[in-house]
Amino acid sequence: MTDQSTEATIKAQSPLSEAWNMFRRNHAAMAGLIVLCLIVLGAIFGPYLYPGQPFEMAWAPFSPPGVDGFLLGTDYLGRDLLAQIIHGARVTLIIGLSAAIVTVVIGVTIGALAGFYGGLVEEALMRFTEFFQVLPTLLFSMVIVALFGASLPMITLAIGLVSWTAVARITRAEFLRIRELEYVMASRASGASGLKLMFRVILPNALPPIIVQSALMVGSAILFEAGLSFLGLTDPNVISWGQIIGSNRQYILESGFTVTIPGLAIFITVLAISLVGDGLNDALNPRLRQR
Repeated sequence: MTDQSTEATIKAQSPLSEAWNMFRRNHAAMAGLIVLCLIVLGAIFGPYLYPGQPFEMAWAPFSPPGVDGFLLGTDYLGRDLLAQIIHGARVTLIIGLSAAIVTVVIGVTIGALAGFYGGLVEEALMRFTEFFQVLPTLLFSMVIVALFGASLPMITLAIGLVSWTAVARITRAEFLRIRELEYVMASRASGASGLKLMFRVILPNALPPIIVQSALMVGSAILFEAGLSFLGLTDPNVISWGQIIGSNRQYILESGFTVTIPGLAIFITVLAISLVGDGLNDALNPRLRQR
């Protein structure tokens, strides 16, 4: 009797509970989530806990880590690297999240329209997607930033405009699969409008792979911003991890720690996001959940 009640309880679990149970059994994903939470907490509360200012010339340039009381040393202008890392975390995470949102909005809209309507609409939108897919993304984003300025909103928009194609293809594939299912046909027969079918019936059931891709896009956007900053296409008045690397890149041979430390911060953050994304992929995949 007890075994039957336990089995019934397990079967009665919500999909969200099942996904969480699957996620927390993935030790790598949980480690990534813990590291990511620590980074986010550091970005939020770090500036209040550490009094250093990122733009102040605090000591002699290129002081090595641990010397003169500076835990991570100073950069080419004598600015505290630890203060820059702490303050830059906010900007870096905001750019990654904002660019991922832009990517998802564009990709889901185009993919949903293509997958739902099919025919000439799908053909036109997929050719449009392929046009963006074959463009050299870094070069295209450089052109956008060079033409319209290296402000953070423009950098975020440039990253989103060149990164949405994968989300569009995933969304289209899910819509093509789901639109022929019985509950969608029943909603269509009951007189539901096209927009209601797309965004209230089909999209909620197409979200799992989109969520996974969105999580991975945050890491990709952080790397993309670092690449643009390394090339000097960044706002010099705003501190980000990529901007720290870009501003110190010409001194990489003399004082490599000024580039290595923010590079490690980017590496650890992107690795944590990737581990969380892989965990979400396993947790939200019904086939893997049934193992």
